[in-house]
Amino acid sequence: MGKRGSRGRSLLLGTLTKKQKKHLRDFGEEHPFYDRVSRKDAKPQICQLSESSDTSHSDSESESEQEHVSGYNKLLASLKNVSEEEEDEEEEEEEEGSVVDDAEVSDGGGGEDASVEGETAAEPAETQGGGALAADLEGKDWEEPPGSSQKSAEEFTDDKHESLFSLETNFLEEECRDSCSWKASQDPFQQHVNKELKEKEIEAAATRPPTTHQLKWPILGQIVFSSKFQKMETFKPPKDVDLKSLHLQKLLQSTWTKTNSQFLPGPQKPNSPFTLLQKELFLIMNSYRDLFYPERTALKNGEEIRHVYCLHVINHVLKANAQVLANNSRRRSQKLGVGEDDDLRDQGLTRPKVLIVVPFREAALRVVQVFISLLEGDSQKKIIVSNKKRFQGEYGSDPEERPPNLKRPEDYEAMFVGNIDDHFRIGVAILQRSIRLYAPFYSSDILIASPLGLRTIIGGEGEKKRDFDFLSSIELLVIDQADVYLMQNWEHVLHLMNHMNLLPLDSHGVDFSRVRMWSLNNWSKYYRQTLLFGALQDAQINSLFNKYCINTQGQVAVRNVPMTGSISHVLVQLPHVFQRMETQDLASVIDARFNFFTNKILPQYRDAVMSHTLIYVPSYFDFVRLRNYFKKEELNFTHICEYTSKSGVSRARHFFLQGEKQFLLLTERFHFYKRYTIKGIRNLVFYELPTYPHFYSEVCNMLRASHRGEEATWTCTVLYSKYDAQRLAAVVGVERAAQMLQSPKSVHLFITGEK
Repeated sequence: MGKRGSRGRSLLLGTLTKKQKKHLRDFGEEHPFYDRVSRKDAKPQICQLSESSDTSHSDSESESEQEHVSGYNKLLASLKNVSEEEEDEEEEEEEEGSVVDDAEVSDGGGGEDASVEGETAAEPAETQGGGALAADLEGKDWEEPPGSSQKSAEEFTDDKHESLFSLETNFLEEECRDSCSWKASQDPFQQHVNKELKEKEIEAAATRPPTTHQLKWPILGQIVFSSKFQKMETFKPPKDVDLKSLHLQKLLQSTWTKTNSQFLPGPQKPNSPFTLLQKELFLIMNSYRDLFYPERTALKNGEEIRHVYCLHVINHVLKANAQVLANNSRRRSQKLGVGEDDDLRDQGLTRPKVLIVVPFREAALRVVQVFISLLEGDSQKKIIVSNKKRFQGEYGSDPEERPPNLKRPEDYEAMFVGNIDDHFRIGVAILQRSIRLYAPFYSSDILIASPLGLRTIIGGEGEKKRDFDFLSSIELLVIDQADVYLMQNWEHVLHLMNHMNLLPLDSHGVDFSRVRMWSLNNWSKYYRQTLLFGALQDAQINSLFNKYCINTQGQVAVRNVPMTGSISHVLVQLPHVFQRMETQDLASVIDARFNFFTNKILPQYRDAVMSHTLIYVPSYFDFVRLRNYFKKEELNFTHICEYTSKSGVSRARHFFLQGEKQFLLLTERFHFYKRYTIKGIRNLVFYELPTYPHFYSEVCNMLRASHRGEEATWTCTVLYSKYDAQRLAAVVGVERAAQMLQSPKSVHLFITGEK
């Protein structure tokens, strides 16, 4: 991680409370409770919008959703309003843009947000005010250290390789002509991008319920094929897979086996370059269907899955760029002018075609390392990687920064390894043997970012300094570790999805004669493939997949049900009482749970005999509500949340252990990031079932931490409703959950643990 500027830090911390400062240092953002987006001490880079695009975006959003045919005319009109002199000025600015973009990022000593460079290659004037967006969010201006711009410009200017990554001025190399040739009738990429939809199909899909079909695959298990379009095809994985049959680029056919060798046990056959899990996942990815895989864990198969989706990303980018380069060569050889050949439609409205969303910088570092390995392989000819040293410095980590003698669960160690800063974004441009890191966004093929990093440049409604045109032509969206975003800020993910594949507000120098018709018609969202990976089945993640994934190729979701729940991992002899609360609808669950707890559960624990009661609260909003209620009722309690200082946590744990405080309110988010062992628990109340199933057994096993022969008095109470079916099944198993939801009884008792 880069050094932080002391001056920037003082400007930032001066506007925050103690709790906000603590959370900003730990997690890189303010909690959604404060309804603001925190800015880092380093300067984020801003994408400049033209004057014509500084209007309110609410109108443009509604128009992009309703009008399909007018989008093309609207974009053409934006070009007609630009005079020839203005176009010449913009071209001159584009030549300078990349230099300024690379320079601005390093201001302030290469801070944490140094990756936010050059989201636009055409507006150097805007980049000189790189902190404008953060200043708008916080209500203060940002001051730039004197002389830093000139120093960083000399260090990060990449004029040597600037022309190498320009698709407009490059032509297909002779040595890769064979690897870039394919049969359009067989290649899944060509079949997908060349598929033509009709307006009637789009209108019908908007109202038609999806048709579904279930299959059982050997490794993935129970999967559900679904589609809102009339034709839905299903398939089963073959026993053996040949790389040639997958239509991989020739380069990847030779590099993939070595890159993936660490996951392959023993000597492998030529037709077995995948693990069993990778084979089934890649077959779905390569069919360009949306995919939801909820069994990705950092400890078990995280790296295995990362490698296979990186292979799909690089394969897609190389094919798309090869098609553009081939058409460039064709236009040059045939001496075609602009718009003279309508068959050369090979791109979107903007160049970025892949967006990879990951939670931490360490994940971004590993993704780029896989990219380099896939393009380089065992070849003696090394590929060109621009700004590699800078990238390793800002996204790598120092092992000495980690405090020694920390004892945490294995899954915690696997998830929070390396640089866990969650505010970053970086553009990557790729050609056959070259990678440019920190490429300006509109000159990038792949964008790698965190939800917070994207949120700070997408901005909010009514803000002038915002840009999301670079999301207009995303063809492949990868959301990795989706469960982690539930612990960060899920609103950032929803905000991102609401701005995906909208018509851009500016032309960004696009050649409309090369843009695919379905992109001009604002149908890009029907061609976008979304790959969603997480560690659990959650209602919010399921809702995102069902609402925003409307790929014309269809969707595939893995729907395995847990036969044994995490309650089987409870090691203490403990009675578990599950109490069901009745609710009318989903909107009333929050109030129903609060009323049920305060009226029926809490009175049972207010007696002094029921001391040492820990109340586990997954939602921060519920935690605030309970904390205010306990204060109002003047109950003897203490609390620990993600904003509590270290000294506050120590005091709360001490008071609770000694019995000076009868109740302890504990948030799930604090447990997720700290995994402290709370000693002195005798009575345990789960205000709501945990998001992560294994948190249930972890918290229950905390009772062993203060074993004093008090097992007979231990209790555990859990609140649930019919809308908690998924979480309930993950804790008690699917069979017990079905019985509990169908039974007329509202109280269910289980005895678990060692006798």
